[in-house]
Amino acid sequence: MRTDFVPLHQRESMDLPFFEPVHRDYLQRVEAFADGRKDPPATPANVDACCRDLVRAMGKAGLLRASVPQAYGGDAPTVESRRLVLAREALAYRHGLADFAFAMQGLGSGAISLAGSDALKARILPNVASGECIPAFALSEKEAGSDAAGMQCRARLEGDHYLINGEKTWISNGGIADVYTLFARTEDAAGTRGISAFVVYPDDPGFSISERIDVMAPHPLATLRFDNLRIPADRLLGEPGEGFKLAMRTLDIFRVSVAGAALGFARRAFDEAVAHARSRRMFGGALGDLQLTQSKLGDMAVAIDSAALLTYRAAWRRDAQGLPTTREAAMAKLAATENAQAVVDMALQLFGARGVRVGETLESLYREIRALRIYEGASEVQKIIIARDALRAAA
Repeated sequence: MRTDFVPLHQRESMDLPFFEPVHRDYLQRVEAFADGRKDPPATPANVDACCRDLVRAMGKAGLLRASVPQAYGGDAPTVESRRLVLAREALAYRHGLADFAFAMQGLGSGAISLAGSDALKARILPNVASGECIPAFALSEKEAGSDAAGMQCRARLEGDHYLINGEKTWISNGGIADVYTLFARTEDAAGTRGISAFVVYPDDPGFSISERIDVMAPHPLATLRFDNLRIPADRLLGEPGEGFKLAMRTLDIFRVSVAGAALGFARRAFDEAVAHARSRRMFGGALGDLQLTQSKLGDMAVAIDSAALLTYRAAWRRDAQGLPTTREAAMAKLAATENAQAVVDMALQLFGARGVRVGETLESLYREIRALRIYEGASEVQKIIIARDALRAAA
């Protein structure tokens, strides 16, 4: 791995008015942690152990305190979008699996922070912050990914317990999580109404992992099965039938951090491309002397900075102004992930055959970036969110 890059906390972006000194200090700690890691490349065989080790190490370093509220061991009174964005940007630049592990600590426990009972928060959140508990966010199903209204997993109240049956798939941290935030239908109401949220543990009778899923950029992923899973009614998060709203509130907080990760991948690709363009000899000069190369680098720089401004604005608007950010977060995620895909592709093209060689930085980035245009709301879904908000505003 190259070590001559400019750390994010020293870049001009940190001089923008979106950030405060506390964010720069936190960012430096994240960068120091990531720079000190010497982890082997993640493979389907070692990814579980690598992920657990990263979570424990980030917890020990105090980085995961950004994932929970201050009352339960966090850095700030509420979970701050700006910390999440900066952490993911810095981690993704250096270590794709570390970015994933960090992100899931917040996303997996977010609904518990928002709507869990005092007992559930006290039991789970301090351990999330310390890295002793790995959470997961179990929303998607085979026929209910972007369309949560198609959810079929059901929870039926029986006395003081809920009986849960069904499956969840594409669940990140599936198979290694210590606690799952599970969304299931409790009523027959149409659409997204009638969905509730629960806390489930992997040792609950009736819980099983029916499939482990291998993907192009390895990380823990699984299909979960519930066969008459019986849990106490006090594991309900919030009120019955409000699970979908809770899921969307959680995603509103953490979706903009996906844009932060995309920025990290894009910045790394751009820096690799610039270094390569300066050093690669071609046609009696450097690759960077060619106007076609300069055109590509110009496109990449604009794509990164425009996405960064949208991302930082969305995080700042939520943290500093306390305003809704559904539209702004959707715009940030859409622009940052689509732009990052284009930047990584252009950078790989400049590397030529070397770019697709297994083990090369650009080859890894090419695999890492692709999923970000899908998870936590595909690009097409983000366009719908943005358009619907614009239509409502004009009504």
